[in-house]
Amino acid sequence: MTDDVTHILTGLNDPQREAVTSEHGHRLVIAGAGSGKTRVLTHRIAWLIEVDHVSPFGILAVTFTNKAAYEMRSRLETLRGISASGMWVGTFHSIAHRLLRAHWQEAGLKQNFQILDSNDQYRLIRRILKELGLDEAKWPAKQTQWFINGKKDAGLRPQHIETHEDAFTHTMVKIYAAYEDACERAGLVDFAELLLRSHELWLNQPTLLRHYQHRFQHILVDEFQDTNALQYAWLRMLAGKSAHLMLVGDDDQSIYGWRGAKIENILRFDQDYPTASTTRLEQNYRSTSNILNAANGLIAHNGERLGKDLWTDSKKGDPISIYSAFNEIDEARFIVGRIQDWFNNGNKYSESAILYRSNAQSRVIEEALIARNIPYRVYGGQRFFERAEIKDALAYLRLVASRDDDAAFERVINTPTRGIGDKTVEQIRQLARADKIPLWQAALNMTSSAGLTARASNAVKTFLTMIDDIAAHLNNLELYEQTEHVIHACGLYEYHKKEKGEKAQMRIENLAELVTATRQFELDSVEGAENLTPLQAFLSHAALEAGESQAGPAQDCVQMMTLHSAKGLEFPLVFIAGVEEGLFPHEMSLEEPGRLEEERRLCYVGITRAMQKLYLTYAETRRLYGREVFHKASRFISEIPEDTLEEVRLNAKVTQPVYSRAGMTAQRGAGTHFAAAGQPHKLGSTIQHKKFGQGVILNYEGHGAHTRVHINFDEVGPKILMLSHAQLEQK
Repeated sequence: MTDDVTHILTGLNDPQREAVTSEHGHRLVIAGAGSGKTRVLTHRIAWLIEVDHVSPFGILAVTFTNKAAYEMRSRLETLRGISASGMWVGTFHSIAHRLLRAHWQEAGLKQNFQILDSNDQYRLIRRILKELGLDEAKWPAKQTQWFINGKKDAGLRPQHIETHEDAFTHTMVKIYAAYEDACERAGLVDFAELLLRSHELWLNQPTLLRHYQHRFQHILVDEFQDTNALQYAWLRMLAGKSAHLMLVGDDDQSIYGWRGAKIENILRFDQDYPTASTTRLEQNYRSTSNILNAANGLIAHNGERLGKDLWTDSKKGDPISIYSAFNEIDEARFIVGRIQDWFNNGNKYSESAILYRSNAQSRVIEEALIARNIPYRVYGGQRFFERAEIKDALAYLRLVASRDDDAAFERVINTPTRGIGDKTVEQIRQLARADKIPLWQAALNMTSSAGLTARASNAVKTFLTMIDDIAAHLNNLELYEQTEHVIHACGLYEYHKKEKGEKAQMRIENLAELVTATRQFELDSVEGAENLTPLQAFLSHAALEAGESQAGPAQDCVQMMTLHSAKGLEFPLVFIAGVEEGLFPHEMSLEEPGRLEEERRLCYVGITRAMQKLYLTYAETRRLYGREVFHKASRFISEIPEDTLEEVRLNAKVTQPVYSRAGMTAQRGAGTHFAAAGQPHKLGSTIQHKKFGQGVILNYEGHGAHTRVHINFDEVGPKILMLSHAQLEQK
């Protein structure tokens, strides 16, 4: 064996070597989580160049993120000792962009065409809606953006879309056509257009297609399970009849169906290419065998799998711990407590990750982390009180509380859109500056002095009247009722409800979670609250929470993220929170074919992020999205092999194996395992409080004079009170 061959094959296991050294032809590499797929791809390219003497410029490698492309190029340079900058290694979009820059004329583009990012595309669509005379309140720009990008990903131009005399589809196609005309005139190309236009380049320029088919004889694709219909069609056309495809992916990690990914692409590959060979990478280099056995047992409940079983040479490891919390506050405190223990034992905060199905779940956990002064970062997202829809709702609440709040006024005067343009707002600003008065007063003055056009004046009057009406309606309402009314009356809820896609659903859930935040808000948690109304106190609390900056990039901190964001990452300590029916799997997944299987794959992805220790937590009662729910433990827990699990009994200070599924879902009643020694009231007992009324004791925290008791009151929901001051009466 030559030195070059030895160098390339060093450290590879047998299946990895099989994939790297395989004969030319089509090959599907089913790469399980943590099985070294990037290593296989880079070593395969090195093998093709150094052993099979394929030109580096005759190889095309497609990744799904720019980060993955950079990592692949870096590994190739380390492996081969030469620059990989001239090679065609990149994402679908970056490669399509490279093609269109080289062949702009054949593609029907301007030579200096510009790329529209998502924000620019959104602004252009808003302009087109205005030009078409469409009310954005009825035709949200986000909804239109989702429609256009979805049709492009499916390879459809406006003229290809059947409206079936449906008024909604007809209007959407009309907007899509106007949008295309605007892009054509201005020489603009959005992200979805890059791939669609390059696919049409193949279709319309057969000579050019043959040139690239002849050039790229070896095409390698990472994360193949995440390709959409257009990407797969683009690949198949480029491959033609002579190129050799090596597609690396894992059908068990296909979790992006909601954004167009087609799991059918990987499942039917052997039908499209009957001569293709298959290699399975099943040895995992990340997790303990206990974690892998749990993942294997769970995913076996999905049908139509290509099939594989992850295994490892590493130790068995700790069981997966299941914690049944009383409520979401108890759940958050448990998670944060275990992270603090982890840190106190000499580990780093950054080695721990908290994963959740919905962004809205982060709020309670964030507050628990802040209370313990534990640094954290929300990966790929924003802290709860920094999210745009939450800032919008808070701005409405601030304006209702104080008409002199100029920042709040500017943020919401045209959010959602109500026909008040930038020019009108600037006129109001100028008057406010000239007369040294708040924007609200300036707007009021302008509507009664003919300082605005009739149309602008009516729009501003409508806005001012709406705020006054909302404020008048809030009298005698509880804080959470005020919040709920404002969110609906200002139009935010309805606006986001009309949008489509996962992001729109997330915004609705976050707004509902804001209602929960106000319901659980403790007035005495804000310094000087005795001089404030509950609304003013909460707004102060929210401002302070938003002012707490996230941990910096180099700071040791806990990682928080959705399960979708966690794909490709790994951590020694992992918590998956809210593993409950209706939350995970999400209630929407029970209504759409194939969605439950995708939720199970998402759980599989979450489990396989853990390297050493994994916790799954669920709450018996949870106040989420503005309402109290009583979820059962998720079916996913019952689908995990029992011998890989243990149930945490926090108050009894023990853990014990989970021997029966009944033990997993049993409600925590009074007495037995969970009675707190020395306390005057048993857990689960009914008590009476002179202010909050009747409630049930959920938990105790602390000792002696510092004991705090968690109570779920019938009328006001969960409260945490100092036992020495609570004056509870046994019912």
